[in-house]
Amino acid sequence: MVNYMETDEIFAQMAQRYDAEERVHNAGIIAQQMRLALSDTQNKTALDYGCGTGLIGLALASLFGQMLLVDSSPQMIAVVENKIADAGLANTRTLCANFCEHTPQGVSADYILVSQVLLHVPNYSLLLQQFFALLNPGGHLLVVDFDKNENIVSDKVHNGFNQSQLQQLCLQVGFASASSQTFYHGKNMFMRQDASLFILHATK
Repeated sequence: MVNYMETDEIFAQMAQRYDAEERVHNAGIIAQQMRLALSDTQNKTALDYGCGTGLIGLALASLFGQMLLVDSSPQMIAVVENKIADAGLANTRTLCANFCEHTPQGVSADYILVSQVLLHVPNYSLLLQQFFALLNPGGHLLVVDFDKNENIVSDKVHNGFNQSQLQQLCLQVGFASASSQTFYHGKNMFMRQDASLFILHATK
């Protein structure tokens, strides 16, 4: 069982030292992969859920008309807000929220970006339902996470995901289409184990 509250506390403690060299490197690879799935987004709105310190959302913010970075950790959001101010990003704002507990009124997006978030969420099916509800008609969900790794046993995170099962879950939630592919393999990436990352693209 994944303990979400414990995970929140861990990320709160990590906020000021989150941008380690390896994490910045991996975020650059993920942002580039997400970029490949984007087209005609200048007038679109995007929401980066579980944004952490904004490594991915801020890298893609200039491609959208508006970018909302969301995280459940106030400490992470504080770091993001400093980065936004330093970069002078007028189209980017933040929201401290946990959509598993409450989805604020008035939030919607054409694109929802979710990177290495689902593995921390006990009921990720509920979260996918929330994303579907928040997306505008014809909207896109981009999920990056780890392929399932049976060598990982943890009570803090899921041990990755079966892509086919996650695609089917998206279709059950209501998405019109869902496809995915593995795009990166790395050493010691996931709980000190070699791992691979996939990107899933679902359309409402």
